[in-house]
This record gives sequence, structure tokens and C-alpha cells, in this order.
Amino acid sequence: MELTEKKVFQSLPILNEIVSNEMCVGCGACIAQPDMKENIEMKWNTNGFLVPDFGNAKSLPESSLSVCPFNPFPDNAVRTEDELAAIFLSQSPKRYNKIGRYYNMYAGHAEQFRLTSSSGGLGTYITYKLLENHIVDAVFSVTESSEEGKPYTYSIITQKEDVLKGSKTKYFPVSMAEVLKQLSDMEGKVAIAGIPCFIKAVRLHQYYHPEMKDKIAFLIGIICGGMKSRFFSEYLAAKAGANPALFFKPAFRVKDYDSNALNYSYSCEDENAKLYQIKMAKVGDMWGTGFFKNNACDFCDDVAAELADITLGDAWINPYEQDGKGTNVIITRSALADKLLQDGLAMGDLTLDHLTEEQFIQSQQGGYNHRHRGMKYRIALADKNDRVIPPKRYDKEQIPFEFRWVQKMRMKVRTLSIAYWKKERNIWRFDEAMQDPLKKLQRYTALYHKIRRLKNKVQRVAP
Repeated sequence: MELTEKKVFQSLPILNEIVSNEMCVGCGACIAQPDMKENIEMKWNTNGFLVPDFGNAKSLPESSLSVCPFNPFPDNAVRTEDELAAIFLSQSPKRYNKIGRYYNMYAGHAEQFRLTSSSGGLGTYITYKLLENHIVDAVFSVTESSEEGKPYTYSIITQKEDVLKGSKTKYFPVSMAEVLKQLSDMEGKVAIAGIPCFIKAVRLHQYYHPEMKDKIAFLIGIICGGMKSRFFSEYLAAKAGANPALFFKPAFRVKDYDSNALNYSYSCEDENAKLYQIKMAKVGDMWGTGFFKNNACDFCDDVAAELADITLGDAWINPYEQDGKGTNVIITRSALADKLLQDGLAMGDLTLDHLTEEQFIQSQQGGYNHRHRGMKYRIALADKNDRVIPPKRYDKEQIPFEFRWVQKMRMKVRTLSIAYWKKERNIWRFDEAMQDPLKKLQRYTALYHKIRRLKNKVQRVAP
């Protein structure tokens, strides 16, 4: 595809600015371009995220910037997820503003893989069927890693018997750079699993390298509540009683089958394989507070992985969240994705219920409230700090002052959590330092909800 406006720019300085402004999610697409001549690696930054280290690089291909999901100067043809969806998912018969293009929506589970997965096992099931039916020859998925300080990495799975290696949610920074670099030399077709921003990077890669449209045959999108720093896992290890500087096999979603889906635990091991575990309910709210979250996530408005062939997430809605075994929400966006589910239902492999658009949004309501309703205010704050933000679709909504307080305090808590842990990895001193900011955020949030309830009540009784 032809690059237009960006020809006046240079990729390298803009990508450097994206990284320095904390707008990089570490997907690695920028350094994995076929025409890349520089040898650039992904490295840990001081905030616990993987970012490209451009070092002494002299220049980068134009495509390095073009495939960045947070490129502030995208071509008009791929300006947002809406334009990309019109290109890659044009056959989808339905469309809903906050959900994207789709075929059907479900809640359900795959019996064979449910207990060994974080949610309902649909991600593992889809991966298994893609390989078993020879729809793809390999799947790029996040698996355990033996590399020191890097418990997870993107791997290439070629055997259906190995799909369990890619099951379960990993709230730990990873990069697609190394597997994407191998794409051009691989034979056959591949599927890629990833969070929404990673999926967007893959679609952009396909757009600027059309030969990849057929090679990358299927995308599995995982609904994301925000990318976490590696500090998140260190913090949880410390809360569980392990050494935050020396722990292994972190598991973020240990289910309690006899309880509800929200009552899960974090676990890890020490060098002697001793197990440490703690209920996340005892840790506190790690998502609504923005603890250890990547700054770029505050400028992502894709809640539902709108560019994937299939979207998978947790069914945080009754009655499904009452089942501790786990249940997925599923959106099929391609005919192939819907056929895989219908075939699985017919064979008795899957248990599925149809969902309405309203039910799906309710299942991810917190994500929509934050990413859509608060977007305009966060962009305004970024503008004050001269930070360039990519084009967003939900940047027009006016929000009341009480919700602005919540947004501003949540951003402060995010920043402080990273700054304090970077400075002090003592769990007691860290919790003490974060106590006042968290209490203030809780007060603002409680006030926001109280005012919102009063406004709703007034609207209901108004003539």
C-alpha cells in the first residue's frame, strides 16, 4: 500500500517519541519489518515494560512507523480500527458501534479445556481446531519461557498436542518481534493470538505487506483490561510471601472451582519449587485503580478486539460469573470463526448461549466506562503536556466533573504505583505509600457513583 502523508516524516524520530512518551506497548512490529536492516532488540525499560531499543540506529523503514498501533500520524485509509475493520472484516453481516463488525456473540465454554484455562477454554479450543483441521500450520501464542527474568514469551506452536502451553492468561509484558521476524521465511499459514493493540499491529502489517493477508490466516483477539508492567507480577509475588526478585512460574488466574469466577488466586514458585499463593480479593482492586498499567492503555478505545477473527474474554455477567470453572464471552467476526463454533456445538464439544449486544457490553462495562467515556478528558490532559495522541473514535464525549476527578486520580495512581515500586520493592512500605492515593481514588469513585445514581433517579421521576 502506498504511504502518503508520512513520507514527509522520518520513522525513527517519531518512534523514539512514541517510546519516550510512554505510548509504546512493546508489540515489536516496528522492528520486525521485512525490509528492516538495523539489528534492533526489545529491552526492558525502567518502568518494567518491553520497548524497542533503537540505540545507534540511523534510520528505519517507513513501514516501521506505519505498523505501530499507536502511530500518531496514520494514513487515512487505516486511521482507526473502523477503517481497518472495513478492509479485513467487510463480510461481517452485523455492526454495533462499541463492539465492531461481527457474526454472532455467545457466552460458553469448551469442556475439554475449561479447567486448564483461565476462563472457559475457548482460546485453547480454537487453537486446537485450527491445527487439527489444518486451517493453519502454526499458531503464534504466549507460552512459558525458560529465559531468566522473562517467564513468558511468544512461541510458535505447530502441534495440536502443545496447545495447552498457550492456555491461561499471562499479565506480563511480551513481544511479538521474534516470531514476526520469522514470518517471511515460514511455509504455510499461521494464526496469531494477542490483545487488541497487538492484533491491530498485525492488521497494519498485513495492510502494508499484502502478501501477509493469506499467510496470516486467523487472528484470536483477547479482551484486555490494560497491559501490566512486570512490576505487577513482582508485587503479587511479594504479597503472596515470595521473594519479588526471585520467583518462577507466575500464574495469574488460579481458579476456585467451588466458588465464583471472581474468586481466583495468584500463585508462583521459588527456586525450590515451593508454592506461594494468595487470593486476589485480598490484594485489592488491581484493574479499576490502574495499578502498574501501561500509559498507552489509557489511549486505547478498542475494548472488544474489533480486528480479530474471533474475540474472547471473561463473562463478567450473571449467571456466568457465578461459576468458578470459568465462562467465555465470544464474538465471531469471520465466517470461519463462526463455523468453528457451530461445528463444536454440533459435536457436543462446546456449550454456548447467544448474547445480545447489551449483554456483551454489560459483561465488559468497566472497560467501556473507562476507555470510551473518559477518553476525551485524558486526551485533553495529554495535550496540556504536549503529548501527541493517535486519532481516537471516542474523543467527543463530555463527562461530568465528578468523573473527571476519577480519571485524573486513576492516572495518578497508575503513575505512582510504578514510581514507588521502582524505588522501593518493600511490600509494606509500598502499600503504605500507596494508601493515601488509593483512599482518595476510592472517595472520588464513591462520590461519582452516588451523584450518578441521584441523577438517574431525578431523570426517572422528571415529567
